[in-house]
Order: sequence, then structure tokens, then C-alpha cells
Amino acid sequence: MLQKFGFSQYESKVYEVLSSSDEPLDATLIVKYSGVPKAKVYEVISRMIEKGMVLDSVSEKKKLYTALPLQLVMDKLTKEFQSNLEQLKNNTGKKIATDDRVWSLKVDSSIVLQGKQLLEEARNSIHISIWKDELEEYLPILLEKEQAGVKIEALIVGELEKDIPLSTYYILSPSQEHEKLEKNRLIIVDEESILFAGVEKDAWQAMITRSKPFVKFFAEFFYHDVALTKITRKYEDQLMQDEEIKNLLLRLRY
Repeated sequence: MLQKFGFSQYESKVYEVLSSSDEPLDATLIVKYSGVPKAKVYEVISRMIEKGMVLDSVSEKKKLYTALPLQLVMDKLTKEFQSNLEQLKNNTGKKIATDDRVWSLKVDSSIVLQGKQLLEEARNSIHISIWKDELEEYLPILLEKEQAGVKIEALIVGELEKDIPLSTYYILSPSQEHEKLEKNRLIIVDEESILFAGVEKDAWQAMITRSKPFVKFFAEFFYHDVALTKITRKYEDQLMQDEEIKNLLLRLRY
């Protein structure tokens, strides 16, 4: 039992001998009954005393040893084990928070669920770019989070039939002439986590990460799209009259 809790074989033997004896034992008897080498026994006994597993006393100029009762040992090891588990939980939480790996995910239903989970975890801010036919899927969570004080900024691709009750959102209406009109979605949570999904060969694929360079890049990507949305919406007539600028705009991602 003790070896399972990290005690050495010699330590376990010393405790077994002392706990099964009706009387305290000296080092000579411990060596005799435990099989621990004489050269090692004092070192082993000293470690067990330090660990609170063995008691020592001097009687008639002879040093004697006895074991901590088994029930107390069980209580001690249980408390230490629970304490170690709690420490492990805390350390594990910190490690998860610094995970900067890039995860890939396929299948749209799984990507949608992962996106919703990210939104549910938001504490401070959400930046989301989605197409209008997906808005209904995410809107209830966005409204709930905004009510809870989370700052929401949404970029919606496609004209809406009516206003939505979000404080800050932008509408992008792509022209039918756009060459690269592909569905995609971007979710940035607390400027710490991102999910970016797009369609490739008629199948959804997504990347999810907390990597700071990626998060920074996609945050700038989001505001790049917002800026272009506002500029083209305000100056569309003038921009589209300039053939060079028109060609550049029509080649953009959206």
C-alpha cells in the first residue's frame, strides 16, 4: 500500500515491521525482522520520521521506534492525496489557459456547436462575422451576452429584412459581381480565442486557437472588413465608377 503512495520498498518494510509489533523496536531488531540492510536502516528510519510515519523515543539509553497507527496513516495519506488532487486541478487550469495550439475541425454541425460554446465562454467581448441566414442560430446567445455586459460587434453579410436588437452591427451587401463570394464565419472571444470557418470544395472546415499571433491577425482582419464595409457603403457610387478600384473591390474575399 505504501509503495503505491510513493514510499520506497525499504520504507514500507520498516513500517510493516513496526506496525505489526506489539512493542517498540530498536534498529537492530528492525534490521532482523525487515531485511533492510544495517547500513541503510538509520537513513530509512530517519526518512520515515521526517514523513511523520514513525515515532522515536529514548529508553534506558536505547533509541526505540514505533509506527504511527494504521488508521492515522490512512487518514494522513487520504488528506495528502486530496490536497495533491486540488493542486493538480489548479495547475491544469493554468496550463489550459496558455494553450496556443491550432485545432482543426470539420462538419458544419460540429463547427456551429463549437462556435456557440466559444460565445458562451465570453466574459468581455465578442467580434463575430457571419452571413445573414446564420444570424438566427447565434442571435439568442449574442443578445444574452450583451445583456450580461459583454461588448458585441457583429458584421453581417447580406441585407436584413428588419433591424436586430444588437447595439453594434454592420451590414455588408456584396455585389452579385463579386468573384469570390464564399461563405465563412469568424468568432473572436475576449481577444483571446478565435474560430474561423470557411467552405472548401462544398465542405465546411474550421480552425480554433488561442495563439496570440493568430488572434491578433484575425482581429485586424475583422476590422479590415468593417472598414471596407463602411467605406464602400458610404462611397459606393464613386468607387464603382473607378474601374481600377471596382476591380480590386470585386476581388476581395467577400
